[in-house]
Amino acid sequence: MTRQPNRTRLLILGAGGRDFHNFNLVYRDDPGCEVVAFTAAQIPGIAGRRYPPELAGPLYPKGIPIFDQADLDALCRQHAIDQVVFAYSDVPHAAVMHLASQVLATGADFLLLGPERTQLRANVPVIAVSAVRTGCGKSQTARYLSRLLRAAGFRIAVIRHPMPYGDLARQAVQRFASRADLDAAACTIEEREEYEPHLAAGNVVFAGVDYARIVAQAQAEADLILWDGGNNDFPFVQPDLHIVLVDPLRPGHESAYHPGEAVLRMADVVVVAKSDAATVDDVARVTAAVRALNPQAAIVRAASPVRLDGDMAISGRRVLVVEDGPTVTHGDMPWGAGFVAATAAGAQIIDPRPFAAPLLAAAYAQYPHLGAVLPALGYSPEQLEALQQSINAAPVDLVVAATPIDLGALLSLNKPVVRARYEFAEMDEPGLAGIVKDFLGHTTWAL
Repeated sequence: MTRQPNRTRLLILGAGGRDFHNFNLVYRDDPGCEVVAFTAAQIPGIAGRRYPPELAGPLYPKGIPIFDQADLDALCRQHAIDQVVFAYSDVPHAAVMHLASQVLATGADFLLLGPERTQLRANVPVIAVSAVRTGCGKSQTARYLSRLLRAAGFRIAVIRHPMPYGDLARQAVQRFASRADLDAAACTIEEREEYEPHLAAGNVVFAGVDYARIVAQAQAEADLILWDGGNNDFPFVQPDLHIVLVDPLRPGHESAYHPGEAVLRMADVVVVAKSDAATVDDVARVTAAVRALNPQAAIVRAASPVRLDGDMAISGRRVLVVEDGPTVTHGDMPWGAGFVAATAAGAQIIDPRPFAAPLLAAAYAQYPHLGAVLPALGYSPEQLEALQQSINAAPVDLVVAATPIDLGALLSLNKPVVRARYEFAEMDEPGLAGIVKDFLGHTTWAL
């Protein structure tokens, strides 16, 4: 790209979500800035593509290239970068500052854009669900709230944090009301894990790349927007009520990750999720940390009870456990709800690692904390095929699948699948439902 005079040259570090959003809101139409490139991390298959000109705007008629973050030093030096903008989530604080040091050593500035510059304003009320880490239980909390709101007579639109892993121009604005919509959009497993349960609950889900257009369409159809966040990012839409989850199974994480700590400090309500599965001491430890970081927030406890579908007996049987991918990869959990449910049911859990196809074996190498579970990775058709091969190769009697999607309907498997489901449950009175009632100003709800 030829350098444009009198324009600040920027590089945006991202993972196919927050990076595009920040560009759209802050830089796309700014003639004083020139975004030279994006970089990609966390999500495979994004580097090597371009942010398309249809989305990049008239200042970028050829679009914007996306490079691998591994080439950060060379990119900064070769392209005479003035500023580097960090724009992805669920990263340890130390890792963010190591990147900052790497950037500063090249002579460039290192920037973090905050909510004031990157949050859209809706013309209907917004309730946002965020968390301090991936895998705290945002999705089941959002589904629980959606049921409460619909029962109270609200027309709601769920807006999901972005996961645009395909054709970005086609994915600018996405509206999902049925499984056929997911099929038509060729959604990945990770997308289906977030969208399918909402569709099953009767919700319409909006997502994509251009969130100004997404919010405009969603608010035209709804009385209230429910933001279902991704990773531990703060919302793209300014919330009127901001609910943030913390995880007592990972005490200390509430203040150790970016932007999770910032999200916690922003919260109106903090939900201590999984309080039924954690020790009393860890619940108390996390609650004390919340009080120290955000004394004004209301705090409620919640449970995440797990149940197995159907009446298939699994006690003593050889079982392969498939877990939600992000929770057990960059969420740092060695296992999830599937392992808990299978263990409680007396199953003999078989370690899938000896039978993992090469693409999934690479995931075990990348995430050495993983236990004897198979992460449901499917960002590409190749990963999807590898997941199917790995399951079929395992010498087990059945699969316990805790991914929120119907794995048996998506893959051709040679063994039965028992689904492990987990939902939000109140532990306090009046609990989260009472707080939401007060927020909306209703005195009587049919709940």
